[in-house]
Amino acid sequence: MPKKYDTPLLDELEKGPWPSFVSEIKKCAAKNDMAADELGLLEKSFNTKIGYWKHGGIVGVRGYGGGVIGRYCSIPEEFPGVAHFHTVRINQPSGWFYTTDALRTACDIWDKYGSGLTNMHGSTGDMILLGTRTEVLEDIFAEFSSRGWDLGGSGSAMRTPSCCVGPARCEWSNIDTLELCYQLTQEFQDELHRPSWPYKFKIKIAGCACDCVAAIARADCSIIGTWKGNIKIDQNEVKNYAKNGFDVQKWVVDMCPTGCMSFEGGELKIDNSNCNRCMHCISKMTKALQPGDEKGATICIGSKAPIVVGSLLSWVIVPFITVEKPFDEVKDVVRKMTEWWDEYGKPRERIGEVIERVGMRSFLDYIGVPPLPQQVKEPRKDPFWFFEEQDIESIKAKEAEEKKTGKYKF
Repeated sequence: MPKKYDTPLLDELEKGPWPSFVSEIKKCAAKNDMAADELGLLEKSFNTKIGYWKHGGIVGVRGYGGGVIGRYCSIPEEFPGVAHFHTVRINQPSGWFYTTDALRTACDIWDKYGSGLTNMHGSTGDMILLGTRTEVLEDIFAEFSSRGWDLGGSGSAMRTPSCCVGPARCEWSNIDTLELCYQLTQEFQDELHRPSWPYKFKIKIAGCACDCVAAIARADCSIIGTWKGNIKIDQNEVKNYAKNGFDVQKWVVDMCPTGCMSFEGGELKIDNSNCNRCMHCISKMTKALQPGDEKGATICIGSKAPIVVGSLLSWVIVPFITVEKPFDEVKDVVRKMTEWWDEYGKPRERIGEVIERVGMRSFLDYIGVPPLPQQVKEPRKDPFWFFEEQDIESIKAKEAEEKKTGKYKF
């Protein structure tokens, strides 16, 4: 029988209306020594206000540099069950679609070799398996890989790409998020499993600007489905919304972030030249409004939680890119981004931080994307613009050509 610990402080966290992680650990602790000792160690930390986890070294499976996060207890003589308590990351399927058989298989393997504790899912997206010993890591990997699973990313590497459910469940999706996520995962296998970069690099894919995976706040590279052209309007359905009590002015027009809409005489008008395709109006009036027919994606860069500098939200790098199999255009842009970052980044510096330090100009030059108004994150802090030699030569060449054709204006 597993050990039992008195946990009066942890018991307090089970009170109240919300589910508690303590209750879940207790379920595992009833049949697993590792989970029982983890519970005891946590109670001790609450009492002493001291953390007892230490890093202690790098662990993994043969041929992989990532996917396993080493964790050791600093007082193993008191809690031997968590002397080793490594985390294993399993690459999730696109959109987190599991069959019950797949989940049961994963849980059976984890009950056999680990603590039984899981996190579905981590911020990166992987299935997180919490707590196992060094000597069984190869066995865990063998059992998962023999059933078609693979390890996820960890360390200074590309983290496992993740995406929303996309066209599988959502009529708003402008791109095939599921296939793109799968193809990017396959394309960057080496970067995913063998850490060689300054720090982590996350890709998250949202089918539309509603951004159900919060890509724009959490991903170094956010790929957001969008469209070109005008929003399609069914005026009869607009009238139906208004007739049935929906306040079009209040809930749609007044909440448009660019003020590009008006509603007069029962007719909704949109100045599409000022629309930023945020999806708010479409999500509120799904029967009346639809995206345009030319679908693609916007690529944003740079969001992160506070590490070296404070939190950053992504900003636009590529306003529109086609997203069609085999997705070569998207893959090329991502690869160029990471190559530039690998060249200029310092240890533990995310790509958004490098762009802020080195400058957007160097970044855009390398990835081959011209400067565009959509890329402006904030006004310049000074009124000066310094031209490089190639800019001056380009201007001189243009002037010479215009003089030849008689189009040059002094």
